[in-house]
Amino acid sequence: MTNTANIFLPTGSIPVVSSTRSTRAVPPFPWVGLITLSAAVFLSVTSEMLPTGLLPEMSRSLNVAQSQIGLLVSWFAFTVVLTSAPVAIWTRRFPRHGLIIVVLVIFAVSNILTAIAPTYEFVVAARVLGGVAHGLFWSVVGAYAGHLVPKAQIGRAVSITVAGGTLAFVLGVPLGTAGGHLLGWRLSFVVLAGLMLVGAVLVWKFLPPVARYSTGAPASASATKSAPKIRQPRDATVPAVALICLITGITMIGHYSFYTYIAPFLLDGLGVDLGLVAPLLFAYGVAGAVGLLLVGTIFGPRPSLGLILGLAVSGVSVTLLAVFTATLPLAIAAFVLWGMAFGMLPPLLQTRMLHAASPRIRDTASAFYTTAFNAGIGGGALLGAVLIESVGLELVPIVYVGVLVVALLLVIITDRMPRRRARS
Repeated sequence: MTNTANIFLPTGSIPVVSSTRSTRAVPPFPWVGLITLSAAVFLSVTSEMLPTGLLPEMSRSLNVAQSQIGLLVSWFAFTVVLTSAPVAIWTRRFPRHGLIIVVLVIFAVSNILTAIAPTYEFVVAARVLGGVAHGLFWSVVGAYAGHLVPKAQIGRAVSITVAGGTLAFVLGVPLGTAGGHLLGWRLSFVVLAGLMLVGAVLVWKFLPPVARYSTGAPASASATKSAPKIRQPRDATVPAVALICLITGITMIGHYSFYTYIAPFLLDGLGVDLGLVAPLLFAYGVAGAVGLLLVGTIFGPRPSLGLILGLAVSGVSVTLLAVFTATLPLAIAAFVLWGMAFGMLPPLLQTRMLHAASPRIRDTASAFYTTAFNAGIGGGALLGAVLIESVGLELVPIVYVGVLVVALLLVIITDRMPRRRARS
């Protein structure tokens, strides 16, 4: 799963520079281009998470354990972690617009290969290819919206772009799951591949191109030789950023140890019919969107309070879900409440990180945050697979709650550290 947390960038961090150019008319807001970019994000996240909804069908078809299908999420996420930085460096001189088109085509190929895969190993190879594309995609999209608008509109532009990731959980994964139940999981990947190609055409036609990013290199080699090397002091905000990335990784490990295998839990743990899995995932996604709305309206300026509540409510709701499996209405209510509480966590973690990081390291901090997020996704799916094989699916949510408690304690401890320094 990929990160949707950039929605709530702190607007106070965007400086307004006055100049004679400020009298010029502000260009029209690029709604069409940004919506097109958001659609590409929607397709990317749907491709990443679709196996979670189709896990039972893929397991039977490929004749492997359900935990092995869950590990497809790990293969995808770990590929993103390992390849995103080197591939981004290798392609830094390529036009950004063309890269997004190429990435969507590679996504289409990856999904077609998944659909026709004769063996599990073939599916793994196809997912690795998709993971490489996904890492490159986010290295480009992360800054693309900011190049389409003036600085004062960056927060608004980014919120539109990454909203596609939220919509993937609300519509993409549930619809793909429902299609897989009705027509077979392979056809779901074929349809997604076709949508990827349509998305590539839309990007080519409607997304405005931007210039390649500046590397900030000096103007000449002589200037580099003559200028003395000044060693900058270590940034004082690095420890805080590292701790937030640690909390992010821990939280995602716990979440995806359970959520990756949510379809078999709903079927075997709660005993729901196969036809109800997609509607329940839809309800979970809608609840997550409500959580995002709560962050934007209430908890955005109070990320610490929101984080504590989000982690605590997630732990309580998952506990209820695990304990009251025999009481279906209560279990479903707890499932939806979990979706809302967890929907608050990624944007609040990102907001907390942006508040903690100094402007000098903010870009680097965001890159480390993305790496921690994806490492958590892959590590969580791997942990869930190990737990299922060793202790059984019914204990996975209990382990998840334990991990949430660790994350919650770390958040509380880090909140008290500045207060102690202030007293001393």
